[in-house]
Amino acid sequence: MRRFLCMGVFLLVLNILANAQGKKYKIAIVAFYNLENLYDTINDPDKDDEEFLPEGKYNWTGKRYWAKQKNMSEVIAQLGQDLLKGGPTIMGLAEVENKQVVLNLINQPALKGSGYDVVHYDSPDKRGVDVAFIYRKKRFTVTGSRAVPLYYPEEKDFATRDQLVVSGLLDGEPVHVIVNHWPSRRGGEEKSSPKRDAAAKLCLSISDSIRKIKADAKIIIMGDLNDDPVDESIAKTLNAIGKIEKVVSNDFFNPMWKLFKDGVGSLAYKDVWNLFDQIIVSGTLTGDDRSAYKFLRAKVFNEKFLRQKEGNFEGYPFRTYVGETYYGGYSDHFPVYIFLTKELK
Repeated sequence: MRRFLCMGVFLLVLNILANAQGKKYKIAIVAFYNLENLYDTINDPDKDDEEFLPEGKYNWTGKRYWAKQKNMSEVIAQLGQDLLKGGPTIMGLAEVENKQVVLNLINQPALKGSGYDVVHYDSPDKRGVDVAFIYRKKRFTVTGSRAVPLYYPEEKDFATRDQLVVSGLLDGEPVHVIVNHWPSRRGGEEKSSPKRDAAAKLCLSISDSIRKIKADAKIIIMGDLNDDPVDESIAKTLNAIGKIEKVVSNDFFNPMWKLFKDGVGSLAYKDVWNLFDQIIVSGTLTGDDRSAYKFLRAKVFNEKFLRQKEGNFEGYPFRTYVGETYYGGYSDHFPVYIFLTKELK
């Protein structure tokens, strides 16, 4: 009931805005989802995927693989469905083994009619998982893409996910998206934090290179950052500001900051909620001028069916595995998304 009340208020605000000004608005939905170990069932000798094989530790069978594909696709199709049917306009993904698993995802019945395509590069991550980008071809045209590796010389044999940069036209407007999955907190939050700081610096460097070509470029940073909006890597190194009224065009605005402050999370660990999954926008995507796309609202998609219903992890994300036990759920993360709106001429 609460979900429908919140969405109803949101729709009411849009209608009042439109009616008061005699205008119509177009909406784009930008999303991110960590899919939690979307591996195929085929052994890849170049990747450490042995645990996710039919004979592996997790007994990862074809039946389980296709059940997860169905689950993931149905969640994605529901993101912002009250305003846009069939899934987000553009979306970043994390923890996918290869391009084929993403192609299988967008060809599931829940998404097939939406006309998605994929941008993906293999990364050097030790676990063999990558980030990817999917987009609705009728509304987004890719003009360029590249994978940027993260180097961390302080640690021998360091290897992690690349940062995926996709440039394109969102309903005709130039937009640049950086999809991230920053180094984890393995070994402890404090000990591992320099790696995420390095990831933030790389992300900032990519953004600066884009802005050197076009100072007022529209940039969207998304991903599982393994830090909260208030942590140093995001709040200081990336300088993602949480209060929109303080943002200027060359800043980054982090709409997830207020959600986190309000106690909303995208994953839980030891009964503490974190909001690692974030979508951050450049200041050029903020403001009241709706002649071009601007940020309107951010959400964590944490519906009841995505929550564990009982036991020690009641209320947590309903995941595929807990330890080595198969639960047949979704992911250990909730997806996040934002609304962009612009006036229709």
